[in-house]
Amino acid sequence: MPLFKRYVKSPEIKVRHLMSSPPIVVSSGVRVDEAVRVMWDKRVGSVIVVDDEGRLAGIFTERDVIFAAAKEALCASAPITDLMSRNVITVGPDDDAVAVERMRQANVRHLPVIDASGKPVGMLSMRDIVDAASLLLRIFAQSE
Repeated sequence: MPLFKRYVKSPEIKVRHLMSSPPIVVSSGVRVDEAVRVMWDKRVGSVIVVDDEGRLAGIFTERDVIFAAAKEALCASAPITDLMSRNVITVGPDDDAVAVERMRQANVRHLPVIDASGKPVGMLSMRDIVDAASLLLRIFAQSE
């Protein structure tokens, strides 16, 4: 018997079903050490950087910290805008789970989820996807 059964109509999984919410955000005016402290305290691998209006300005990830340290360019008192990524791939909460493929293609582990006005409403991370996949595997295993 196959591990996964085929269904006539598969359920629609939207980003909002998978994302973590509310998003962890920092202001574009914070320093690197403050952003890292938020990531440590919240136990997350990234924070969304927002401008004064609360719109997405960038993303700051653990990779940004590692790359800056490797280049000997990590300065704790530097503004977050010096190290954050500005060209951010984003998704909307009602996008379908094909967003996971976008993450794979772009080789990123975090996708900010933004609303129509550009304000963050959540974060879709590889951890969220693994958690959902784990739950689905347990459900399928119990239905055997």
